Amino acid sequence: MAQAPEIQISEEALALAGDWTIAQVPTLLAQIERLPRTLPERLDLAQISALDPTGAQLLKRVLLRFGLDPQKVAELHLNRAFLDLALRVFAAPSEAPSASDAHGMVYTRLALIGAALDAFQINARLLLGFLGLTLSTLGRTLLNPSRLRATAMVHHMEAAGFNALPIVCLLSFLVGAVVAYLGASVLRPYGGELFTVELIAFSFMREFGVLLAAIIVAGRSGSAFTAEIGSMKSHEEIDAMRALGLDPIEILVLPRTLALVATLPLVAFLATFAGVMGGALVSWISLDIGPALFLSRLQDSMSWEHLTSGLIKAPFFALAIGLIGCLEGMKVEGSAESVGRHTTSAVVQSIFVVILLDALFAMFYLEIDF
Repeated sequence: MAQAPEIQISEEALALAGDWTIAQVPTLLAQIERLPRTLPERLDLAQISALDPTGAQLLKRVLLRFGLDPQKVAELHLNRAFLDLALRVFAAPSEAPSASDAHGMVYTRLALIGAALDAFQINARLLLGFLGLTLSTLGRTLLNPSRLRATAMVHHMEAAGFNALPIVCLLSFLVGAVVAYLGASVLRPYGGELFTVELIAFSFMREFGVLLAAIIVAGRSGSAFTAEIGSMKSHEEIDAMRALGLDPIEILVLPRTLALVATLPLVAFLATFAGVMGGALVSWISLDIGPALFLSRLQDSMSWEHLTSGLIKAPFFALAIGLIGCLEGMKVEGSAESVGRHTTSAVVQSIFVVILLDALFAMFYLEIDF
């Protein structure tokens, strides 16, 4: 039969009695709030008749209130039947750390930062190793061109590159229109609306065209590479290839990566063209800069160097996207949850590496004045 919890206070002792269980939480909380701030001569737990994990948490709160060590609860005459449960609950970390645990929280945060940096360097080393393995496989394939899987490569050129053209060009066209509107808004107070042409052309030829194309391809095709290879890994098809003496790098990785390297420059070129056309349309409608004037200023102010400086980056972006997508697929362990996790990781890593490479190219161009 359940016994109501009770906290008995006298001059000599503080005795806890009754059932300390989840059903008695409202009563226990009310009594704990009325406890004195100073502890009498001794604390007695011998009369506790029932204890569950919730009651043990409240008992721990009482002990900490009086500055007692919960791990020494055995000295307070607690029933031996409850002692093991109480010690396990007391050893668990509290949900809300006190101010005295601030230094522990700092160490925990530093440990998390260290773990993240360690994971970063591990992933970087894996990617560099995978790059070396892919290049060595490519070298062996070039020495024996009959081993190059041209049919698979053409298929991936269509699926990963050319099929992405509609969304890439549409997005680039819309971004070009936005850049034109922003340029007109900024330059109009200074009477420099005509320079919107240079702003659009310069930004898309050097940066936006190739960057937008690479980011969309990373999200669309890089994730597809991971899902495809990851699904094969989870169904042990890659192990079957190795058992048959086939090289998964040669069969799965090279066609996909080479297809992206071959098609991304063309996709980036068309994205640049679409972005400039979007800006030209807005300039014609909103700024009265007709197509003839737009093309004239474009021809006078832009050179092929601006276009090539952007397109040169496309093969490097494509190589990074292809390698990361295939590598994350190879990391899949065998479950659908693993496929989803590595697909997400592939997209995030690809976009991060693309932007990092773009920043490195920008610094390099600045140094060589290109």
